[in-house]
Amino acid sequence: RLSMARTSALTALAALALCATACHAVAPSLSAGDAPVLHLRGGQQKAVKKVGILTAGGLAPCLSSAIGVLIEEYTLYDPSIEIICYVDGYKGLLKGEHLKVGANERSLAPVLYTRGGSIIGNSRVKLTNVADCVKRGLVKEGEDPQKVAADQLVADGVDVLHTIGGDDTNTAAAALAAFLQANSYPLTVVGMPKTVDNDVVPIWLSLGAWTAAEQGTIFFKNVVNEHSASPRMLIVHEVMGRDCGWLTAATARMYREDLKTQQMIPSMGLTRDRLDIHAVYVPEGEFDVEAEGKRLKEIMHKTGNINIFISEGAGVANIIKELEAEGKTVPRDAFGHAKLDSVNVGKYYGDKLGAMMGAEKVLVQKSGYFARSAAPNSQDLKLIKDCGLKAVESAVMGISGVIGHDEDTPDLELRAIEFERIAGGKQFNVEEKWFTAMLTEIGQKHPAQIPHFDKKGNAHPIKKTVSGMIDAKIKMAK
Repeated sequence: RLSMARTSALTALAALALCATACHAVAPSLSAGDAPVLHLRGGQQKAVKKVGILTAGGLAPCLSSAIGVLIEEYTLYDPSIEIICYVDGYKGLLKGEHLKVGANERSLAPVLYTRGGSIIGNSRVKLTNVADCVKRGLVKEGEDPQKVAADQLVADGVDVLHTIGGDDTNTAAAALAAFLQANSYPLTVVGMPKTVDNDVVPIWLSLGAWTAAEQGTIFFKNVVNEHSASPRMLIVHEVMGRDCGWLTAATARMYREDLKTQQMIPSMGLTRDRLDIHAVYVPEGEFDVEAEGKRLKEIMHKTGNINIFISEGAGVANIIKELEAEGKTVPRDAFGHAKLDSVNVGKYYGDKLGAMMGAEKVLVQKSGYFARSAAPNSQDLKLIKDCGLKAVESAVMGISGVIGHDEDTPDLELRAIEFERIAGGKQFNVEEKWFTAMLTEIGQKHPAQIPHFDKKGNAHPIKKTVSGMIDAKIKMAK
């Protein structure tokens, strides 16, 4: 059964890599006794008594469904295992607020497969940011948030904690486990990678990322029609992605592939060049604003409108420097990240480029909240179910880590990846063949890769190209 699950995962991932058309679907519920986790082989199984689940960080199209998968798999494995869900992520853990998953909730777990958002709530809390936790009333003055969280887990009798979130969420959980281990309380922590940016190292595809790209496509298929509301319109589609441009690039690719299938009526003004994307800017790609302004101005004269896709983090460092030089303060969150809504990348470059090309109107539209709050598409749901099964398997075997397809293994093995190897900020590779081919088609110069660095000065890794391996797996499957 585990071999079949692995084959299923590879087939689903292959479909993702080839931009398969996705639709919402719910896999049939397993019957009691049919859980693949029952067929574990090897290793020492852990006697799991109580499981805690929390979601944290921003939303992604996987949170509620991942909760549903975990509940269903644990119930099928051993219905006597207690399950609680902490309300609003680490905030609920600090405050001791949780929901108990009873028999009725267990029977309805598959309902969550078609729900977006997080039914148990999220929050952005950094346990090591003591001042912020005190300010928000999450802990008292003089208390250590990490110890408060650890004490709560002990008080609740949790021996397995599942965290569904990005790198910050999962590394915080790992630190909790280490703290408890040092105090003779064994806690297995198994995370599931959530981020629409697809920027978690060394995970090939994070949960919800593909759905976010699909939803961004749906969003722009409507917004693009606004070009007919005003002559010489510049539409800027701002896509989520602080440091990684994968989502912007994938959304642009999916949109253009869909556009190629649509029938046009040129004699009545319905032309592909007016609906096409004319520029794609990502954080990892260097672009000359002046040169782009001139290029886009020529296209504007021909088509009468311009459509741009831009990551919310593209060129953001330069904008922040400019704002701070003017004496302005850029708000930051508990993790020290600049709040991108205050930077407003889309408006900044929209105004600059709009003036250069003589746009009569600049329309900036952000698809982030629309895309990230969606329910998972069928491909993502398959990935979530496979990762959820592996998460329960790892928990039962007492193996901590973050579940994902490990890019550093020969065959993208789905496994519990060691916490010390988990990091954010993975860069999109602007030399990907499909990306450079797309830029060539729209007449945009291929950008040079801009290296990104963490706070310690280490360069963020560049996402590896694995399409050849996926193609090989498809041939093997046939």
